[in-house]
Amino acid sequence: MCTCAMYQTKDHYFGRNLDLEFSYQESVTVTPRNFPIPFRTKDTLTSHYAMIGMAFVCGGFPLYYDATNEYGLSMAGLNFPGNGYFPEPVEDGKDNISPFEFIAWILAQCRDLKQARVLLDRIRLVNIPFSKELPITPLHWMIGDQTGSIVVESVRDGIHIYENPVGVMTNNPTFDKQLFRLNDYRGVSAGPSENTFAKGIDLDPYSRGMGGIGLPGDLSSGSRFVKVAFTKLNSCSPDDEDSSVSQFFHILGSVEQQRGCCDLGGGKYEITIYSSCCNMDRGIYYYRTYDNSQISAVDMYHENLDGRELASYPLVTKQQIKQIN
Repeated sequence: MCTCAMYQTKDHYFGRNLDLEFSYQESVTVTPRNFPIPFRTKDTLTSHYAMIGMAFVCGGFPLYYDATNEYGLSMAGLNFPGNGYFPEPVEDGKDNISPFEFIAWILAQCRDLKQARVLLDRIRLVNIPFSKELPITPLHWMIGDQTGSIVVESVRDGIHIYENPVGVMTNNPTFDKQLFRLNDYRGVSAGPSENTFAKGIDLDPYSRGMGGIGLPGDLSSGSRFVKVAFTKLNSCSPDDEDSSVSQFFHILGSVEQQRGCCDLGGGKYEITIYSSCCNMDRGIYYYRTYDNSQISAVDMYHENLDGRELASYPLVTKQQIKQIN
């Protein structure tokens, strides 16, 4: 499962945890403006907006997990098992787009959420797998720009688009139910807890942080949604780049998964394979991996954005330890 979030200081930041039991050898990938992007039912885009993000490049196609384009529009796909549904293509004037090409379809053509909504009004997310070896994955998506974010879910009764006032997303259940669940935690706070148990009962605030008692701490998607929403909405940091990026990784770290805590059986464990943070205003993609807690960065504007070839950087996955003495 996974977690996605946005954060704002002086600049705007978008990123996610990828929680899985295996890696597809993903890489930080820059798609320049003139790289031909083919689509299964639509014409190849030979000129489009540049983007940077985490992708599994397969057969020359960047299968993005999350990405940000040159105008800051950002998008991530998260697992949505049991809910995500993609019908067969229908020739009725709608754009039949497969889930694997959805991120590229939106970010290649839209500068902001307003333009994305125009494409979403005429889209159908359809059952076209990338290949026999890579079948359709049930996903839903968070899309954000510098003004806010939305969630897009394709389920059996059609596509639902939700306003996202908290700027976070996890997996199941559907987003409307996730958002409603926050009502159960309206009494928690980042400040000191108040004694409202009963009149005449003197109860001692014996520890700092007691205002957050009741927040869930398990790794289920519903609990991670509540925890990361609380963490993100109460987060504060200086607005310089280093402080902002550091704080963003701390937000994602509040719900990261450690090997052994989510046992899938057969010696397999779900872990946070990578965490990412992209500066939406500057096109810098930061990441760290499960076995490398050092933050690495790739700057989109250090590439030839008018080129025709993908630029991919394999992840630095070995721990980088600075020896002091």
